[in-house]
Amino acid sequence: MRNTFAKFLLREAKKDDSILLITGDLGFGVLDDFQKERPGQFINAGVAEQSMMSLSAGLASQGYRPFVYSIANFPTFRCLEQIRNDVCYMNNPVTIVSVGAGLSYGVHGYTHHAVEDVSIIRALPNMSLYSPSDQSETEYCLQSILSARKPSYLRLGKGGESNLQNGLQRQISDATVYQHGRDGVLCWTGAIGANVVKAAELLKNWNVIPTLISVPVLSANSLRQVLTTAAGSPILSIEEHVLPGGLGSWLLEIAADQRYLGLIDRLGLTDQVNSQIGSQAYLIEKANLDPNSIADKFISLKDFSHVMNSHHLNAEEN
Repeated sequence: MRNTFAKFLLREAKKDDSILLITGDLGFGVLDDFQKERPGQFINAGVAEQSMMSLSAGLASQGYRPFVYSIANFPTFRCLEQIRNDVCYMNNPVTIVSVGAGLSYGVHGYTHHAVEDVSIIRALPNMSLYSPSDQSETEYCLQSILSARKPSYLRLGKGGESNLQNGLQRQISDATVYQHGRDGVLCWTGAIGANVVKAAELLKNWNVIPTLISVPVLSANSLRQVLTTAAGSPILSIEEHVLPGGLGSWLLEIAADQRYLGLIDRLGLTDQVNSQIGSQAYLIEKANLDPNSIADKFISLKDFSHVMNSHHLNAEEN
């Protein structure tokens, strides 16, 4: 996804001199072409994330479109005050590009885990959140960001993510339905989508066909679309993020407002996993976010939903 971002932004920067790419002394290799071809639109702010964010806000207030690039934990947790005061409340169109979301940098430990960012960033005013699953969704999100001209947060994987469009041809939207099914909904945001699609393949062995929905644009509107598509059937949300305040929590908030009657359950990260060190694949399995665990969780939710519906029908008959 980060390579897709770099190529897309370079293409757009050649057409629009107001687009700036600002890095916190990171991204070399990925950003080399941009720096070489558009040196006047590239700034290395150094290891000074708080200053970098205020600098970006100032440039945005003068008509520029800064994209601030760094490893996901650095341009968020380290400079939250500057994001809140200089970017969000001033409604400056800065885009924070957080690379290596979730457990991508698992071997570096919790200092480099970006697993609370959605819950923190979504509480800020005027901010739009984007969390694509693959290259196609990344381009869709970037097009939306450039059109919106407002504070934005783009949450990307570290790289090497498979393209979900392969074999699942759908028109990308804020809440993309990749597969229609009869047995409830699996919904997700971010690069964990590859594991969800694999889980759906496993579920076919039990003759269980869920609807698959990716949510690359995190908003109340996109989550209402998920609930509308689910139409009362059970929903399992999956995210490479802590459960408090993430996709699943946000979905439950909207469901309460909408008086949604179906069951909703969540899979996400716990403090026990976040505090560990290991490869991303290892930590994902420890968190029960691997394809087998997702499939097992969905089966249990579907079975529980069937039992609850049976009790409900019996109560009505009595």
